[in-house]
Amino acid sequence: MGDFILQRASSYAGDIDNLILLITVLVGVWFFLVEGMFFYLLWKFRAKDGQKGQYITGKEKHLKRWINIPHGIVLACDVVIIVFAINVWYNVKQSLPDAESTIRVIGQQWAWIFQQPGADNTLDTDDDIFTTDDLYVSNETTYHFHLVSRDVIHDFSVPVFRLKQDAIPGRSITGWFRPTQTGTFDVQCAEMCGIGHGVMSGRIHVQTAAEHSAWVAANSPAAGE
Repeated sequence: MGDFILQRASSYAGDIDNLILLITVLVGVWFFLVEGMFFYLLWKFRAKDGQKGQYITGKEKHLKRWINIPHGIVLACDVVIIVFAINVWYNVKQSLPDAESTIRVIGQQWAWIFQQPGADNTLDTDDDIFTTDDLYVSNETTYHFHLVSRDVIHDFSVPVFRLKQDAIPGRSITGWFRPTQTGTFDVQCAEMCGIGHGVMSGRIHVQTAAEHSAWVAANSPAAGE
């Protein structure tokens, strides 16, 4: 399935899109069936001269099957959705692949602070690089991120990654992503966080391995010593 709605730029973006498509198709089919039946019955049993209306309790066996059978099918569809949803949830939210690099994402009113390792590729060392609203990462690299907030609840959202995670004060939340396309993409705060919420945006720059190595070398604090 192509990027017909929004560009995909992470390893699990397609899984999330396919889950949304599955739900849309199953719910959409039932929506049109039910609406079609509803309007058909309105037309078929409309008021007619000389014909009295019937009193129906809903307990008649020949009518109950019109409730029970669709109900059973709907429940089966729900089971299918739940199975696929749990699988995607587990792979994206609960099962962390091994990290090739780790970064820290800090939300505050109203900016994103990004902390990432320098040339030693180890977080919280002297050569860490701090940037505001611009995160630089390497393509085809698996990243873990530690998401924190300095004040209120924010939400770290990268639409092309299909990544959306709340940042909660007092907690460090670990997640991951693996970029699959180079380019510059939007970072958003997707949680109302105050008067400056609308301007709390950033960018993630996905570079080739060579470009990222050069950027790290040029921006590491050790480079200026």
